[in-house]
Amino acid sequence: MAVRDTAWPVGAPCWVDLTCGDLDATRAFYTALLGWDFVDTGEDYGHYSIAMVDRRAVAAIGPTPPGMAAPQSWTTYLATDDVDATAEAITAEGGRLVLEPGDVGEAGRMGVAADPTGAVFGIWQAGRTTGVQITNVPGALAWNECVTRDYTAAKRFYAAVFGLGFDEPSHGPFEYATIRVDGSDLDSSDLGGGSGAGVGGAGSETAEVGGIGALPDDVTAQVPPHWTTYFAVTDVDAAVTHLVDLGGTVHDGPVDSPRGRLAAVADPGGGSFRLIER
Repeated sequence: MAVRDTAWPVGAPCWVDLTCGDLDATRAFYTALLGWDFVDTGEDYGHYSIAMVDRRAVAAIGPTPPGMAAPQSWTTYLATDDVDATAEAITAEGGRLVLEPGDVGEAGRMGVAADPTGAVFGIWQAGRTTGVQITNVPGALAWNECVTRDYTAAKRFYAAVFGLGFDEPSHGPFEYATIRVDGSDLDSSDLGGGSGAGVGGAGSETAEVGGIGALPDDVTAQVPPHWTTYFAVTDVDAAVTHLVDLGGTVHDGPVDSPRGRLAAVADPGGGSFRLIER
């Protein structure tokens, strides 16, 4: 478990939120599955609802904006200390802005972008809201990864924009790297659960906070490049059974992996995510 009340290092996945068609039903589903309590931010913010575990923020759910025909989906936000400068770097490196930078009251400043391979992600500059406040406990964020059809281009982009480093453990024919950021104020219980000398240079302390991989060739072309959100549970098999009872869908698993037993699932509205048992 890691508890954090300060801004996350640049490039680290720091927040996740879900846009949905039926806010009440979606909140009820995640409450039943992950034990979330919610803090509703009110009508001025579209009843954007902060999900809480042990009274600490772990994610948020909000309604799809009026007039927007968007699929129900989770968005991963990467931390930055200057949203506007990061937005400029995104476009300079071949990405595009989906939502121009803007303030969210006193909470912070944000934008939404797509990398050159098409994977959509958010950028967050902390104000009063620094990001997720607890990780790696049941119901909380445990991992984030980008999967893409151009692995080399995606790595080049995130390294150029956020200064990320990468480690490439052996995954057989599957191309995959763990993402590393400045780990000077992270510990082994933060998102990735790993720290030590990484790609940042000889003797530099970096921390593992996520992953990036290539979509396998047999994945249908209808599956776009995307960021995936993982939530921790104590028992994946039991959680998957409960998810199905609640109207969710299982896409794959449960299966064992080097990081723990996991399953690829979706909520009743189609929002895809993964459950992982550490």
